[in-house]
Amino acid sequence: MLLKIRLATIVMIAGLLAVSCGTKESAETDISTVKVTWKKFDVPAGADPSVPDSLGGAGFETLAENLGFQTWTPTQADLDLFVYPVTKGGTITSTISRFPLSFRPFFYGPSANFTENSHMSSLVYETLITVHPVTLDFVPALASHWKISEDQMTFTFRIDPNARFSDGKRVTAQDVVATFKLIMDESIQSPSMQQSFSRYNTPVALSPYLVQVSCNEQNWRNFLSFGASLSILQSDEIGGLTGREFVDKFQYTMPVGSGPYIINPEDIKKQESYRFTRRPDYWGIDYVLAKASNNFDYLSFTVVKDNPTLEYEMFKKGETDYFSFTSLTTDKWVSDTSYDALANHWIQRYRVITDGPAGTYGYYFNTRKAPFDDIRVRKAFAHLLDRESIISKLLFDEYVPMNSWYGNSVYEFPGNEKIDFNPQKAAELLTQAGWTIRNKDGFLTKNGKPFVVELPIIKPLEQFVTPFKQTAKAAGIDVQIKYVDGNTMSENMMERNFTLTVGNYGGLVFPNPETSLASKLADLKNTNNVTGFKNARVDQLIEEYRVAFNQADRVRIIQEIDKIVSAEHLIAFWWAPKGVRIAAWNKFGMPKGILSKNTQVGDQDLAIITGWWIDPAKQKALDDARKAGTSIEGSSGVVVNTFWKTYKR
Repeated sequence: MLLKIRLATIVMIAGLLAVSCGTKESAETDISTVKVTWKKFDVPAGADPSVPDSLGGAGFETLAENLGFQTWTPTQADLDLFVYPVTKGGTITSTISRFPLSFRPFFYGPSANFTENSHMSSLVYETLITVHPVTLDFVPALASHWKISEDQMTFTFRIDPNARFSDGKRVTAQDVVATFKLIMDESIQSPSMQQSFSRYNTPVALSPYLVQVSCNEQNWRNFLSFGASLSILQSDEIGGLTGREFVDKFQYTMPVGSGPYIINPEDIKKQESYRFTRRPDYWGIDYVLAKASNNFDYLSFTVVKDNPTLEYEMFKKGETDYFSFTSLTTDKWVSDTSYDALANHWIQRYRVITDGPAGTYGYYFNTRKAPFDDIRVRKAFAHLLDRESIISKLLFDEYVPMNSWYGNSVYEFPGNEKIDFNPQKAAELLTQAGWTIRNKDGFLTKNGKPFVVELPIIKPLEQFVTPFKQTAKAAGIDVQIKYVDGNTMSENMMERNFTLTVGNYGGLVFPNPETSLASKLADLKNTNNVTGFKNARVDQLIEEYRVAFNQADRVRIIQEIDKIVSAEHLIAFWWAPKGVRIAAWNKFGMPKGILSKNTQVGDQDLAIITGWWIDPAKQKALDDARKAGTSIEGSSGVVVNTFWKTYKR
């Protein structure tokens, strides 16, 4: 359950796998059979001839530099890294633990802020720009060029004249304007997005291909956020809709997008499955950094509700193509190593070490409610969590304890307290907080009320929560486990309908503490400040962070924020894995790093389905070996990939 807004991370994955920029080059074999059925309008290729070159039409490229515009051109290092032979075609199948609550773009309305929506946005929709997956430079997406004013308060984007929506219509500046107006309509119920975009004035279409936006406050993220986090929708489709009308209309259908995939309505089976179809007519398909990406004709997802063991067994039987291991299946990773498919190398296992941020994972406290409005109680709970024992006995030392909101990144404050398992310290803190008398059942009381807290979890988390429940009971706390499904857990968090819960948020390569820690979001639903955190110093640091145009200053500021919020014990941190662990049937071609550089746990699916491809020779060898019951080339052990830790441009 990854709920955090991961704007930069999401976009970087898309940037690695579907950047629409540069010269054309052939690097693929096409065995696809997809037929285009979604195109409704036959618009001629290239720019609208009625638009002059100075306003973004044909020939703009020769004028761009003199007009103050810039772009990005792939270097030889980029070509060496991102252009290689692949095969287009076939299907990759996987499971997912819940059916999406909506099919709207990421954070476009309630119930659209989950991993599934972020993946849909990356595959079906595009932003104006994205960032380079290695250098973090700005690179084109829907916009081929951009201009940043000297005071960095006004941005002008030139829409690529080749850009087309899936129905065949041109992407224009008016689409950007209409999308912005939609997301700023309060009835869309997306306060975090509206907070982020409130620092922009309404964009202006200078021509069909030039769109300009000005800012009403300084922020180093201004260009990045507007250019790389606004999924552009079609004005003809959404321009006349209020936010509420948009939310109601696009619950289980999708607005038209311009990206490399589409989900046809007939491929959505509610609560059962959904399937993406590759667009062979995708407008950017022949650009250099798109050549080796988005290779499968179909991306098929079957819902297996909150049952990771069943998902794993389906994978072993060959009903799905790959499997990502989590804490819920680490026992399979460590102990289930002798089955025939693995022994015969039909299945290969990988541990991929990336630079992806760790995010946050653990018990989240609702500080708006007693007893967790008291920091002493929150810290006591953290001391009752025996992480070392769980990691050793249940996770086979495949994990390490989390101690930061910004783990596995330069933003982690190195002096954060490492909370250990210490029931005695917990008892002291609870006594200080007024929990001093035990009732006849052995539970602590305060003002005559016993210390009882409900903890909603999905059934597979029981193995980790039960030891905590027992330790808490010995300390005089009655933790009452309530079994719910994943969607219910997520909805309760967004609605603030919890006292204690388990949460797992992805991290950001470019941290944005405002969306998860700003005081003004603490009492609003459908935001990422789920704990209800308020702190004047953090608010001040957020303001300083906005205008920190120097990276060293940003690191210093985020580290101080990390120091403050970690010391507030808003989360009793759990653990993070030692790399991204994947198993796959041995038929795929893969890039050198297997995943993209900043892939974090939870986003590996997107990197897999957009970066891998079916290798015909390996597919045939696998098919023949399975029929004959023989082995193929490969390893029964774990292939450790550290490409990104050693890569140098």
